[in-house]
Amino acid sequence: MKKKIIFSFLILTALAVFICFNVKDKTETRSSNLQDRIEGIRSFASENSYNDKIAFFINYSISSNKNRFFVIDLKTGKTLEKGLVSHGSGSEKGKVNEKLKFSNVDSSYCTSLGKYLIKNSYNGDFGKAYRLIGLDKTNSNAYSRAIVLHKYSTVPDKETTSPIVLSLGCPMVSPAFFSVLEKYIDNSQKDIVLYMYTGYE
Repeated sequence: MKKKIIFSFLILTALAVFICFNVKDKTETRSSNLQDRIEGIRSFASENSYNDKIAFFINYSISSNKNRFFVIDLKTGKTLEKGLVSHGSGSEKGKVNEKLKFSNVDSSYCTSLGKYLIKNSYNGDFGKAYRLIGLDKTNSNAYSRAIVLHKYSTVPDKETTSPIVLSLGCPMVSPAFFSVLEKYIDNSQKDIVLYMYTGYE
């Protein structure tokens, strides 16, 4: 009986160690992937005379009720700000195995992945907003689709227990978080890159 207990204990200990290292390995891999993305955006911004000090990152593999919009210091890799952001209703409806659908097609109401330039502001249906220019094949129709960075009153300021409101394809944030982003954008002498991606791959 005593031997069985010891054997069971050893098995459970080995399993716990395996799980611990497996989780650690996955965490380090995600961290490494993010650092690679940050370095890639920094180089891209520098080569094209965009703002190479900060950039905006949205990880759409994170649930909408969790912080997934990040203001990143491209020099240090540190997160300066973070907040909630909506994805398109078309991306939600087109989900497969809980993974969002992404599209560059007009009237798809989907979010489009890729690099964007944050351009001039204007006053629209939701107040002040920023036009976005898609820089990749995956988001080349952003301007014609009227994909913009804007605020919306029902987007929460903090993480919640349930998914947040959907957009028509735009990255949509709370008024409070928009005010934070607005300061970075308006005080930047160079265009800021907004990078939308997933960790699905």
